[in-house]
Amino acid sequence: MLRKLVVVLSVAAFAASASASAPLGLPELPIPEDNPMTPAKIALGDKLFHDDRFSTTGEVSCSTCHERDKGFTDSPLSTSEGILSLTGTRNSPTTTNAAYFRTFFWDGRSPSLEDQAQHPFLNPVEMGLMTHDPILEIVATDSEYVAAFREVFGKEPGEVTMDEVTRAIAAFERTLLFGNSRFDRYWFGGEEDALSEAEIRGLDLFLNEGRCVSCHVIEHDHALFTDHRFHNIGVGINDIQDRIPEAVSSFLAALARGAEVDETVLSEKLASELGRFAVSGMFDDLGAFKTPTLRNVAATAPYMHDGSLATLKEVMDHYNNGGVTNEGDPVNDFLSSGIRPLDLTDEQIADLVLFMEALTSPEYEALAEAADASGLNSAE
Repeated sequence: MLRKLVVVLSVAAFAASASASAPLGLPELPIPEDNPMTPAKIALGDKLFHDDRFSTTGEVSCSTCHERDKGFTDSPLSTSEGILSLTGTRNSPTTTNAAYFRTFFWDGRSPSLEDQAQHPFLNPVEMGLMTHDPILEIVATDSEYVAAFREVFGKEPGEVTMDEVTRAIAAFERTLLFGNSRFDRYWFGGEEDALSEAEIRGLDLFLNEGRCVSCHVIEHDHALFTDHRFHNIGVGINDIQDRIPEAVSSFLAALARGAEVDETVLSEKLASELGRFAVSGMFDDLGAFKTPTLRNVAATAPYMHDGSLATLKEVMDHYNNGGVTNEGDPVNDFLSSGIRPLDLTDEQIADLVLFMEALTSPEYEALAEAADASGLNSAE
């Protein structure tokens, strides 16, 4: 029954987006010309996304780290767990509204949803397969998959490749659209009483003194709350400032020996903190990570690429301190130029937290309220 419900919800989301009626606050859904969406393809992608047979233990699927009931994250884990409870170095980013992202993973090492989908299967701390062959064997012998791949792609058993597998998964992920928050109803819908006075003050701070909108962008007709760029905000790299030369040298040496970026940054903490540098090789990218969306942020604690900040209050304190978690700590030499002390009062920080809670879509209001009750969003 749950499987049928998930499929129905996904197909319904596709129907809405296909009719140019994405949720309030979101732009028109971008669909690649080489991967058009159909209800049958979405249903196939849904099944693939939730299939734990695609791991060495038969216990881990894509949905393990991206659970619908947890805002498509694995909250409250700081860093994700894969096979055999192995822990990686990165916090699981939400797949909410991933259809609009320009790059994927915290360091942007993947250029598309289709490309991204292939990597976790082979990562030793995620699903642990040596090759994609076990996946292709399953889809060639499972009668439901055989029928689905024949219908969707016109491929017979043995003809299916990972190209078809990842295209189906990406089609499903493009249906995970969430908007229509109270902010959207206020800002885009003209519903003046959708936000409280404190939340409106928080919005004003978000746009002005807090300068949050510089990276968490609001456009004139939609808001993805990301600039799709990479910034060193002083998380993670602050803790290894004295080891940056060692980290860079060790990482480059590993690459020269044939190490994969994907495996290295998820397995080695020191390499993980290099951020976008691990992909670009540019020293300006040291410690820089992708700006995450803020939609449903109140329901998906903890925060940052390493899950090191437990509450929205801690996040705001970090920014208020100018890129250090503990006031007075030294900033790193590669801190992005836009990060500097904000000098906000406790009351202003509380208003900002309340505003971020107002970015929650109706589907996750109960989850956000539960997090608030547990103290995760507390401004106290």
